[in-house]
Amino acid sequence: MVLVGNIATDEVKDIASRIAHIIIAPETVKGMINGALTVPLDMGYLAWGYLDTDSRFSHQTQRIRMVTAIRHDILNYQNIVNAAQKILELFNTYLSESQQDTAYRSVMSSVAGRMLATKLVTLIAAAALERVSFIVAADSKGVIGTVAMALLVGGMSERSIRTAQALEAEDPEVYMLLSPHDYDLLYFLIEPAVKPFVDAIHVRFTQGSPAFNRIIHEVGERLNARQ
Repeated sequence: MVLVGNIATDEVKDIASRIAHIIIAPETVKGMINGALTVPLDMGYLAWGYLDTDSRFSHQTQRIRMVTAIRHDILNYQNIVNAAQKILELFNTYLSESQQDTAYRSVMSSVAGRMLATKLVTLIAAAALERVSFIVAADSKGVIGTVAMALLVGGMSERSIRTAQALEAEDPEVYMLLSPHDYDLLYFLIEPAVKPFVDAIHVRFTQGSPAFNRIIHEVGERLNARQ
């Protein structure tokens, strides 16, 4: 195993491959989200919540936070867009303009390429909303009652809380970005599509620019190979 800085070459290639795949075929985010957001998996989280008595009190505290967030309309299209957009914007802040052009130029022009994040976040949000069966207009101001109830009383609630806790433990830099707006509670909806970018951000945060730049270099090579 070869190391680039402190990051293994295999890890560099894995993260780069997943990022390149989404850039090349952004429409695949729907399949990623559909495959991850399933009733059996949510029921598994629900069972886990009942069995895990040690964390029951802390999860009750998080459920109270969730109730407050729902009352403030956290469960709408725009907030899911915002959560995904914050992650992709943070990823892009670590790119120089030349790196952005290299990473995106095989998809469209450099200017349009830098707009790819906008396309991605709308696809991600739409897929998440469709999967949990509450599609609303982008300018909707209402609370989605059906999903709110599912989050409060079902496996989605447990999954939301545990995914947010895992994000805090494993990717604190992204958690700190999302949690002030309670977007960490929405992360489980978008995680399958944004995880490659979160992994790259974590590498940048923990191992610095050289390791992150190596990932971006690999992304560029994969995209250029498609030209």
